[in-house]
Amino acid sequence: VRKSMVLLKNGKSTNKPLLPLDKNASKILVAGTHSDNLGYQCGGWTLEWQGLSGNSTIGTTILEAIKLVVSPSTKVVYKKNPDADYVKGQGFSYAIVVVGEPPYAEYFGDNLNLTIPLGGGDTIKNVCGSLKCLVILISGRPLVIKPYLPLVDAFVAAWLPGTEGQGVIDVIFGDYGFQGKLPRTWFKSV
Repeated sequence: VRKSMVLLKNGKSTNKPLLPLDKNASKILVAGTHSDNLGYQCGGWTLEWQGLSGNSTIGTTILEAIKLVVSPSTKVVYKKNPDADYVKGQGFSYAIVVVGEPPYAEYFGDNLNLTIPLGGGDTIKNVCGSLKCLVILISGRPLVIKPYLPLVDAFVAAWLPGTEGQGVIDVIFGDYGFQGKLPRTWFKSV
């Protein structure tokens, strides 16, 4: 998992990177459909042919891994799909938004527009419009990210990390460096 993570963006300018994240932050918002869902982390061809949603197997979700790594004094707040009003004025140091595709296999995953499903785009806009944020994309293929890049401080492709959300967290908090590379340039449009 650590070796497959691809850093797509780090900082709104090269002089101000967001990653690695601060483990001693006072309050962190964790949002998104894929933050606390092992089935979504695993994808299709895993627990069942089309995969499953939920935590129906043994492993570590990304949310659980965050809670294990940050300082005991850090408050981790999880809100799956916060609206823009919720995010403002809460005193968050930064946010981690984990979005992506639901599990699929074969033609059930056909997608002609490759947009981030499950309200992921709205979650990115609501959170990253008000806070410093990292977006982690869980998918088996590149998806359209161009509309969100101006809002986002850091963007990571985590592909399908399976049951090992800890591997994702090891890299974003800087215990291990990014090693993953894209086989070709991420597309600008479908």
